[in-house]
Amino acid sequence: MALKKGEPRTKNIARIGGYAVQARHDTSEWREKGNAKLMSSFERKVDPEGLLSPEERERRTAAARSEHFARLSYRSAESRRRRQ
Repeated sequence: MALKKGEPRTKNIARIGGYAVQARHDTSEWREKGNAKLMSSFERKVDPEGLLSPEERERRTAAARSEHFARLSYRSAESRRRRQ
């Protein structure tokens, strides 16, 4: 039987797998690589041609990052509100 995304059983199996990986490996390197990729995606979004000064690129990157996480927070709150 195939598991459907979002089912409680699927979430539990994924959680167990995540704990197993963390128990066997040092995941800090994976996190660092993932975070670096995420941050570079914001830089590419605000300065695709690389024309901005480093200071301006950093300022805009910070704003893009804040926008992204604020949007995630808003969507999460909306989703919780609809479920109630």
